[in-house]
Amino acid sequence: MTLISTAATMPTSDPEEKKALNPKLSAYIDTIKEDFSKIPQDRVEALDKIAAFIQNQVKASQPVQLTYICTHNSRRSHFGQIWGATAAAYYNIPHVKTYSGGTEASAFNERAVAACERAGFDITKTSEGKNPVYAVSYGAGTEPLKAFSKKYDDASNPQSNFCAVMTCSQADEACPVVKGATARVAVPYNDPKAFDGTAQETAKYDERCKQIATETLYVFSKVKI
Repeated sequence: MTLISTAATMPTSDPEEKKALNPKLSAYIDTIKEDFSKIPQDRVEALDKIAAFIQNQVKASQPVQLTYICTHNSRRSHFGQIWGATAAAYYNIPHVKTYSGGTEASAFNERAVAACERAGFDITKTSEGKNPVYAVSYGAGTEPLKAFSKKYDDASNPQSNFCAVMTCSQADEACPVVKGATARVAVPYNDPKAFDGTAQETAKYDERCKQIATETLYVFSKVKI
């Protein structure tokens, strides 16, 4: 089963790119970098595999394609896609493209959208309906990411030479083979959906956003150019 979806292209060859980050987002990143040492060892081992894939692609002067995958492409995979693109820009890793997808399409959940906004992203809804499209920007003058929910088999996503990052255990178990993937790494995250409509909702979405941001930034911090 091929699992790939929403695409985001983030050219990062400009050494001034890091300075283009939104001030609030830049401050957020500077704070969470302090948490790299708190990442559990078992997760570090998995994250290092993603970093190795990126490093190998950079060394070979090949595009770095990362597909973040969860079941509904509504929360965790979007966090991964957005933070993957942002981390590439922050660390000035060139030729990175990030994608997200699910085994079924739903919508980029509005609670996850709000968590990204609280982290410092500028987000604009560019269409309405059950599955609206959002433009997500990490800095002025940069091309926004086009974020919306899609199934894994969307034609706009890479069919080969990509790393499949499995962000939920359900998708990981449902698809033991991701066709076309050069590498596949499971880094499952707890779903904040479990707290929808509760007093902990905002805190849990922020917690998951921060965890995925921290681990994704850690990955890109290991890449040398």
